Amino acid sequence: MADIIYLDHAATTPADPRVVEAMLPYFTEQFGNPSSKLYRLGAESRDAVEAARESVAALLNAKSDEIYFTSGGTESDNWAIIGSAFANEKKGNHIITSAIEHHAVLESCHFLEKRGFEVTYLPVDEYGMIDLDDVKRAITDKTILVTIMHANNEVGTLEPIAEIGEITRERGIHFHTDTVQTVGRIPVDVAELKCDSLAISAHKFYGPKGVGAMFLRKGARALPYMQGGGQEKGKRAGTHNVPGIVGLGKAAELALEELAATSARLLPLRDKLTDGILERIPDVKLNGHPTLRLPNNLNVSISGIEGESIIMLMDMNNVCASTGSACSSDSLDPSHVLLAMGLSHELAHGSVRFTLGKCNTEDHIDHVLHTFPCVVERLRAMSPLYAMQQGKVSV
Repeated sequence: MADIIYLDHAATTPADPRVVEAMLPYFTEQFGNPSSKLYRLGAESRDAVEAARESVAALLNAKSDEIYFTSGGTESDNWAIIGSAFANEKKGNHIITSAIEHHAVLESCHFLEKRGFEVTYLPVDEYGMIDLDDVKRAITDKTILVTIMHANNEVGTLEPIAEIGEITRERGIHFHTDTVQTVGRIPVDVAELKCDSLAISAHKFYGPKGVGAMFLRKGARALPYMQGGGQEKGKRAGTHNVPGIVGLGKAAELALEELAATSARLLPLRDKLTDGILERIPDVKLNGHPTLRLPNNLNVSISGIEGESIIMLMDMNNVCASTGSACSSDSLDPSHVLLAMGLSHELAHGSVRFTLGKCNTEDHIDHVLHTFPCVVERLRAMSPLYAMQQGKVSV
């Protein structure tokens, strides 16, 4: 696998060796159940869980008792949205979200709609940005929850979360934000964002898969999501995934130390890739905001060909990229995000997402800039659609 150039870090990241090293003892030597805290083996596991909680809290500028461990970003989103909606349903039944949210958010909202809640899906502009005036206009006396993602997982656009948090705080409305794509990549400060809850996933920033966390501001309400024992202060039942939680804590610790340097290194690489693609390939559209976006994200639409074909040929050239969200990769439908941004079905089907990580180098970018135009040229040469667009064939 040494020759693979991995450019799909929005889908997942390789676990940092230091994270794996921190986890290993909790599989075999320090294997105690944290709930069995009356003897040393269990108490050691309990201490490890609480140390990880402190590390995650430090990364978010939160208090440790505001961090709840989960199985990942999807559970955290589900818990925050469904739990806060039911906890506040005596106040109202109206929820506001956006048309470009991750399916973990959208499906949670659909679940609530089937149970009598009303949901407003805000539009976005051509860059995938939410209009703050739309947020204000959508709020009613029955609004109990606003959930808007921090950054879009497909196009990388950063939303005005702090400003939305200011609006919701003035109205006493629970504000949730999905920060799965931003934690570990850019600074995420719960005080600055003014959010009441947020979701994170360890495997997005070099931690293990299957573990995440929800931040729930002290005083904010969300009903328990899992029923059973008294773990996580009685709010999330189930035996703690101690190795995973330790890995999440170590990943959070490393992110806090290295985030600024990593982002500063990746940004010029991302810009070189962007400029190179736009210069070398005609009829390409940059998706997402040109500047207000994640420093590692590039999403482009290639006119006249399918993104899926591009990805398969790039894989044959040892480059891993994606056509959008990894969670929707089995779907034949075009990206709901790109359609909401006004792209045609044809152009949305031709989207490719490159997301860089700390393993990437300038040599990797040079390889992609050499390979990608050749792949596009080869596919376009076989494409009747592109020939028709260029006026080379008649309908």
